[in-house]
Amino acid sequence: MYEFNSDKDRYFDIQYRVTKDHILPFIRQHAPGKQWNRVLEIGCAEAGVLKAFLEEGAFCTGIELAGYRLDTAMKFHQEALAQGRIEFINRNIFDIDPHNDLGGGYDLVILKDVIEHIPGQKEFMHQLKSFLNEDGYIFFAFPPWQMPYGGHQQVCRSKFLSRLPYFHLLPGSIYKGILKVFNESETTINDLMEAKSTGISIERFEKALLFNKLQIVARKHFLFNPIYQYKFNVRPKGQNKLISRIPFLRDLVTTASYYLVKP
Repeated sequence: MYEFNSDKDRYFDIQYRVTKDHILPFIRQHAPGKQWNRVLEIGCAEAGVLKAFLEEGAFCTGIELAGYRLDTAMKFHQEALAQGRIEFINRNIFDIDPHNDLGGGYDLVILKDVIEHIPGQKEFMHQLKSFLNEDGYIFFAFPPWQMPYGGHQQVCRSKFLSRLPYFHLLPGSIYKGILKVFNESETTINDLMEAKSTGISIERFEKALLFNKLQIVARKHFLFNPIYQYKFNVRPKGQNKLISRIPFLRDLVTTASYYLVKP
């Protein structure tokens, strides 16, 4: 496991910096002049992403199923909580009515490295629209499943497996067997097998958008994920334009995809 996966202070800072330096500029470029008065992040973890939007003057809501991660988020955001500028909710998104439970819709809904973990993605995207204000936007960032580390194997305790590309694409029984041979914990194995069942390709993602009548305002595929700048000191690099247009091939060599969409 890479040390930043367990170092919550560093992980929070990485999420904040990638948002400040890359996600916010991407959103601003494609929604110029838009005011983000209310921002919701689904699967906010420690809420490093939301720190950047707090600095923009937004009221922020973070929804997260893992209670221990919200405990950490509240420690990082003590001042904003005291000022009433942020709130955290430990509930399933399908159990929340935005107007009755959250006081209305949002100008921006963020899902960063989340959609690839959610079962029933088409149905989930339909639910998302109810969280938007009129003229609201949704931002997605995700690693395509077929990319070298799309299985999230970097969380493996084995250094060899954490650096082994593409082996998550093996049939499930073989994949699980390799994880067991390298003595990965049952929790890690279950998490990685769940990720295998929900991992999403660029093609399936765009079909789900089309099914839900969500318009792509902007998209960008990366050869080198912007977050690698802070994790590995590797400069971000956009995907080759020709490769970006070739279905399935692009999934194999694209480490991150950014999308800004709206109904």
